[in-house]
Amino acid sequence: MFKHAQLETVKAWIIDPANGSLPLHERIQRAIRTLILEGVLSHGKALPASRALAASLCVSRDTIEAAYSSLHAEGFIERQTGRGSFVSSSARFLKPRPRQHQPTAEIRKAKLSVRGKIVYESGGIREFSSPRPLAPGIPETRMFPIPIWERLQRQVLKEFQHQALEQSPPQGIERLRRAIAEYVNLERGTRARAEQVIVLTSSQQALALCSHVLMDAGDGIVIEDPSYQGAHKAFNAAGLRCIPVPLDEKGISVDGLNSLTEPARAIYLTPSHQYPTGVTLSLDRRLAVVKWANRYGAWIIEDDYDSEFHYEGKPMASLQGLDTSNRTIYIGTFTKSLFPGLRIAYTIVPSELIEPFTMARTLMDGHTASITQLTLAKFLEGGHFGAYVRKMRSIYVARRDALASMMDEYLSEYVTCETPAGGMQMPCHLKHGISEKEIATAARRAGVDILGLTNLYACPPASTGFLMGFAAYTEREIEDAVKKLAAIFRHV
Repeated sequence: MFKHAQLETVKAWIIDPANGSLPLHERIQRAIRTLILEGVLSHGKALPASRALAASLCVSRDTIEAAYSSLHAEGFIERQTGRGSFVSSSARFLKPRPRQHQPTAEIRKAKLSVRGKIVYESGGIREFSSPRPLAPGIPETRMFPIPIWERLQRQVLKEFQHQALEQSPPQGIERLRRAIAEYVNLERGTRARAEQVIVLTSSQQALALCSHVLMDAGDGIVIEDPSYQGAHKAFNAAGLRCIPVPLDEKGISVDGLNSLTEPARAIYLTPSHQYPTGVTLSLDRRLAVVKWANRYGAWIIEDDYDSEFHYEGKPMASLQGLDTSNRTIYIGTFTKSLFPGLRIAYTIVPSELIEPFTMARTLMDGHTASITQLTLAKFLEGGHFGAYVRKMRSIYVARRDALASMMDEYLSEYVTCETPAGGMQMPCHLKHGISEKEIATAARRAGVDILGLTNLYACPPASTGFLMGFAAYTEREIEDAVKKLAAIFRHV
């Protein structure tokens, strides 16, 4: 028979909820296989008779026989008529692997490459959960017209049948590329043809493509200071040198750009609503950036991540539309304007980059799901996208104003907030030397997520404060969160 500890190991496999989807005999099979692989059961060791083990585990004998048969087929045990079952002689060639219950500190660390360490250390979030107020950069999903989307998806399946389930071209389905080009030309003032559009799974993927196709490790790229941390991390992971240039109320400093003493292969900008300040890059500075890029042969990477949500005045024309030298790579996404789980973004590239970007994309993930692309194309063509954006724009501006009003009512003694002209989040700056880290930690414990500003700056002096999202939360949810913050500030 098994020793008590060995029997308990098998029982643990049986009752573990993580194994609940496995048939009972397979749970027993895997438990015994683990004992063999860990060296607990050495070669030649006799296994309990099927009847005896069945009684010990309170299962049927057929279940044990099925488990033993699988282990025999895999070569882990040998079965001899009249003698029973034994751990296979080949088990002596297996090097016992570490027991799973060893303390984490004793587990050997993987030996990563230099590039691997950079990617690991600059990586994003692994654990995802439902958003909590006031996490920034998250859209409202509870108002999305699911019945319309469901109807359009059924139409796609009926119209395209099995073709909707197949791989799409790596550049994206032409119908969606055409719809995207028509939309951004009309709404964002771009000069794009369908063949210049590449459909991707995220704007982060677009940044990775730019980093690897346009630049080599060690090359310089100009970034705004402060800047979007996702872009900064993508550039670091590619081995690029980030060259920060400060901002003011009109956007990136042209004087700072023109006074750079080191070469740059590209410049990365969020001109519609600068992340995190919310500043809109003025027209004269847009033209100055285009002039600078043309003079030095640099690429412009324009991240237009939530340009649909502009609340005051007319939105500024895109850099791509102003760039007559065709040195701008335009990036857009539907995960902010529709819903995060959509996983569709796009980039609009100059003609000479279409093939290099498309081929490089095939090495990443190959393509974006056809059925989702076709459904989105219908959503755009039918006017549903425009109607939804207009609806959410009015909701978001009301939520923005509610957050600004509540911050002024409850927290004006501690913070100064800048009401953004667009976007989905509001920057707020701390007064009186209050600790950003202490407030953020206490807020997180209270169920409120706010993003500190300090880590978004590359150069001192960094502004201390927070980025507060308002788009995904009702006015009641915003009020509750602000009241929690007020209580935290009073006790700091």
